[in-house]
Amino acid sequence: MILRFALVLLMGLCSLPARDFWVVAYNVENLFDADGVSTYDDYSPEKYSTRHLLTKLRNAATVLSRTSGKRGPDVLVLNEIELDQTPSNRSAADWLALAKAKSLAELLPKDDPDPQFIDAPAEFWLAKALEEAGLGSYHIVVPDEKPGLHEDGRPRSVKNIIFSRFPVRESRTHPTTDARAILEATLDVEGQPLSIFANHWKSGAGDEDNERIRIENATTLRKRLDAIFYKHPLADVIVAGDLNCHYNQSERYPHFRRTAIGDILKAEGAKSSLKDGSTDLYNLWFELPPESRGSDVYRDQWGTLIHLIGSRGLFEQGGISIVPGTFGAVVIRGLNADYLDRPVRWSKGRNPAGYSDHFPVQVRLRTGPSGGPPRWLDLSKPNFSKPSDPVRRVSEVEVAQRARSNAPLLTSPAFDPAAHQGEVFLVEAPAQVGDEGYISISTGPRTFDVFSHTKSIRDALRNQARSTGRLSFIGELGEFKNRLQFVVHRPDWINPKN
Repeated sequence: MILRFALVLLMGLCSLPARDFWVVAYNVENLFDADGVSTYDDYSPEKYSTRHLLTKLRNAATVLSRTSGKRGPDVLVLNEIELDQTPSNRSAADWLALAKAKSLAELLPKDDPDPQFIDAPAEFWLAKALEEAGLGSYHIVVPDEKPGLHEDGRPRSVKNIIFSRFPVRESRTHPTTDARAILEATLDVEGQPLSIFANHWKSGAGDEDNERIRIENATTLRKRLDAIFYKHPLADVIVAGDLNCHYNQSERYPHFRRTAIGDILKAEGAKSSLKDGSTDLYNLWFELPPESRGSDVYRDQWGTLIHLIGSRGLFEQGGISIVPGTFGAVVIRGLNADYLDRPVRWSKGRNPAGYSDHFPVQVRLRTGPSGGPPRWLDLSKPNFSKPSDPVRRVSEVEVAQRARSNAPLLTSPAFDPAAHQGEVFLVEAPAQVGDEGYISISTGPRTFDVFSHTKSIRDALRNQARSTGRLSFIGELGEFKNRLQFVVHRPDWINPKN
């Protein structure tokens, strides 16, 4: 009787319909609480208020509500969540229940916030924001990481966390050298285990000394993965987060003797190697054509610092599997992307605005029956189907047209810079060069700094300002260290042709 019942139960489980769900990785660029205790000066009470936190939360929730087919992520890996310097014993569930009757705006008034709420860690606030945005509730997995110092003496300031709509079977924390601890969580997805690793390795992708530290970070992760795959070669695993190196790190920096992502983690792009077991990790950036690979911009160069990497088990259709062609960056022009389709980074100055210096990345997965012989997805080549929101390159004609249409705004008394950050403008105005070479222009009652990431462009702007006292250029509006600025990205943006 017991055997017969077990067989019937097994047949029932095998006939369960497949379920699709989404995994998202997002570096939110310093989501800090507002209790006034921080390791960063930029988040001290005189510079960072409840208004900043409210804006940051609403903006993050808005972006996340646009991921995953506009239903929000089922599994969310987050980087740069403040490591609370004043931890309390209150659980997320207790705090959210206490805060249920109030909106975010009521919980974060401009003056005299309620002490029983304001000391909550950043992840509690984000959970509240996601609930308010209609995404429902999540299980929150946090690392066993305490305030203190990294090995190099820097304070531990931010952490990795995981939000999951699925139950959490267990979690582990793996300390790493001079970086955030790697957070591991095993989720129960329709009765099947899925291991998630949240990472944020040492920064400075192009610095070989920092690459040595990332190699140590990757070694910690690789040892744990080896232990999992030794027991279960087809275990379903996702490595996610900001690895601070690119999928093609060795090609971008050929002078590096070894790279963390290629030589240690061995996250590759050859799907055919997954089937024969010579590779156990596949980097999903290879799902996209090269021109669509981009999640961040540094000094006018696109990068791929945020990753979703799948184990070979996710390409076998038993259990949980990747849905090919669904990976991509979440690029929403007019929201988290500017007119050049670059990330609209967080600006915490006088007018808090923006989102993050990274786009989220996402992928869809599917549950299926487990057991039986392996049934592999088509592994002959990468799937070059574009995601729903690919990185788009904007033509110079579009840039010039938009810049000219925006030009009258600069002299309008009603112009609100916070509402137009990330937009391009045609600027023709008096200019001056300060004692230290800093360039600025004046338009009506406002002053703007003028900057470029390229030295030759800065020199050309500086020479023209000194010789004529005026500048004509196309610039992207932003804010840096509480000062409004225009960034000139290309040489032909100086004295643009009509």
